[in-house]
Amino acid sequence: MAKKSATSTKKHSGKSDVQQSLTRSSLLNDKQRIDLLTNMIRAREYDYAMQRLNRQGRAFGGVYSQIGNEATAVGSASAMGKEDVLFPMHRNVGGHYVFGQDTQTLLINQLAREGSMMRGTDGTGHYADTEKRIYGNISHLGAMIPVAAGFAMAARMRGENIVTMTYIGDGGIQTGESHEGINFAAVQKLPMILIIENNQYAYSSPSSVEYACEKLSDRALGYGCFGITIDGTDVELVYETCKNAIENARAGNGPTLIESVTMRMRGHAEHDDFFYVPKEKLELWQKKDPVIRYEQFIIEQGIMTEKQISDLRTSIIEELRAAIDYVVELPFPNADEGYKSVFVD
Repeated sequence: MAKKSATSTKKHSGKSDVQQSLTRSSLLNDKQRIDLLTNMIRAREYDYAMQRLNRQGRAFGGVYSQIGNEATAVGSASAMGKEDVLFPMHRNVGGHYVFGQDTQTLLINQLAREGSMMRGTDGTGHYADTEKRIYGNISHLGAMIPVAAGFAMAARMRGENIVTMTYIGDGGIQTGESHEGINFAAVQKLPMILIIENNQYAYSSPSSVEYACEKLSDRALGYGCFGITIDGTDVELVYETCKNAIENARAGNGPTLIESVTMRMRGHAEHDDFFYVPKEKLELWQKKDPVIRYEQFIIEQGIMTEKQISDLRTSIIEELRAAIDYVVELPFPNADEGYKSVFVD
């Protein structure tokens, strides 16, 4: 387990410090590796589909791309146990897949169709699927951290040895609720893992104007908890780091703050053309595409062939197309649904 983070006064350079070679974790077998790749491809293809549906005017609410973040979402969620609870954000569709969510349910929610968990009143990921132990994001970023901490405390009071995992961006981590939630979790030694998805831009604000510390994980020392910064494009490194943090939390040693360094390869949402990101920076990170890198790794390790991966992607795309064809034909909900759960009778 990583030691508690050391402080630093050096200003963040904004440059990538990710590894060039991928980790081969001793905690994984080849079947688990195929599962990681499968869910990363599912997340990527779902993202492409949502971009197309958004251009067609069929997607409602914000469409937030997770391209470049698949290793973080899938690797972190895959490290959790069946009894653990996931509090994903808007760039964590990969985590939904890991926890057993199906494409059709995701689409019904995001296309705001009748029968969605949000009754068609919301088009993004603000839903809870309690059976799958998924509690979707709150729009006011930072607000999920106190919720995840509270869930962990309530579970401990009930005698349940579970771990909660939630996420925040490099912009959202600056909010008061984030600081309060992390501090509370650290003081109470709650079994909570916080993933900071440092994709280097809070909407259009680069890291250089967001915070003065060198690494966001350096803040862990001030909270009195564990902290570490990792390459967020290396799925096995993400998995191993989170697995160790989860075991540490389950043993009663409190939360871990994991800064996952990635790059947001699309705008804040599909309405944003991200003109403010230097093209050379995007070109650099394109070479570190987490899905492509892991596909190459799987082939080099002799786990799957190029054809097998191609066939896997084809089957995922066919499943996705079938789900889209079904969902777009569903009716929109009755307008009365919009009045439910708004006022107390």
